[in-house]
Amino acid sequence: MSLAQAQPSPVKLTARDAPGQPEPTAALAQLYRGFEQEMLVPLWTEIGGLMPAHPKSQAAAHLWRWDNLLKLADEAGRIVPVGRGGERRAIALANPALGGRPFATPTLWAAIQYLMPGEDAPEHRHTQHAFRFVVEGEGVWTVVNGDSIRMSRGDFLPQGGWNWHAHHNAASQPMAWIDGLDIPFAYYTESQFFEHGRLHLDPQERATPEFSRSERLWAHPGLRPVAHLQDSPSTPLLAYRWVDTDRALTEQLALEAEGCAATVSPGHAAVRYTNPCNGRDVLPTIRCEMHRVTRGASTLPKREVGSAVFQVFDGQGTVTVGERQWQVRRGDMFVVPSWQLFSAQCDADQPQLDLFRFADTPIFEAVHAYRVETP
Repeated sequence: MSLAQAQPSPVKLTARDAPGQPEPTAALAQLYRGFEQEMLVPLWTEIGGLMPAHPKSQAAAHLWRWDNLLKLADEAGRIVPVGRGGERRAIALANPALGGRPFATPTLWAAIQYLMPGEDAPEHRHTQHAFRFVVEGEGVWTVVNGDSIRMSRGDFLPQGGWNWHAHHNAASQPMAWIDGLDIPFAYYTESQFFEHGRLHLDPQERATPEFSRSERLWAHPGLRPVAHLQDSPSTPLLAYRWVDTDRALTEQLALEAEGCAATVSPGHAAVRYTNPCNGRDVLPTIRCEMHRVTRGASTLPKREVGSAVFQVFDGQGTVTVGERQWQVRRGDMFVVPSWQLFSAQCDADQPQLDLFRFADTPIFEAVHAYRVETP
């Protein structure tokens, strides 16, 4: 007796009297039993699910309120230690349509991380690409390959896979930020590696410099160090400061007011964080952007292949994702699943609505599967 005969088959096929299906007969039923025994599935019973007319995401549009996340993270800070084993006090967003897994979308992980005063998060590395984005707070330094990098409000700190990293809070107050990684993508493609590093940082790594070594080398617009002309799949610049992001958005809107074509659409400025080595995305699997919508303005409705996670950096407004609509404010986070129509509008009594966005677009561009539509 074969192994397939000895164990119940997970393949279950039912003959259906439906358009596009063969006529249900005893012979067809017997054929289906043979398919089940040999672990086979015919395309004609599955084509509607495998090849739909357009993407039908497993994820759902969902909103997480920052006030609630921060309250729970603070409680975890008093109860759950940080150390070897748990590694990080990171609390992941679990999309309600993904079966309770800690995934914001089928490809993206998003979490709030919380570090108490004087705490260190131990060193480790992983092949998953990551970033940190700070919506509020000051006082934590992330240490990447021995380089201490300040984390402040509005700063974006990318980190390519397989780099050693740890965190330390040099302040007298707790600090929270969001983590974004491609953990679900690595999980489903079975490509993940992880390694523990040191439990404690060296004294010189606990320094608190105004600018990291990576910034001193790479944070000069249009200027590249000749000693580092080789390409890099992930950005070598480990901190993109809010002062620069804010100035870029402000100037786009000022140029728009002067009649120049500088914005995405009227009242909608946007910048993309890029790798200074090649002008591409900061990380091979994650695209990161900051969007600013001015008082009363709206973004153009858009749907695209691939999923995205947003965090409201500042202001208040209304966001629409598919059939869902929410009033959002500072810190709130929400998911836009693949091929669901998205738009955002700034409230009329707010000067602007700033939205940080990260998406899995580079994955789909790499395999020539990306598509965007603005109805």
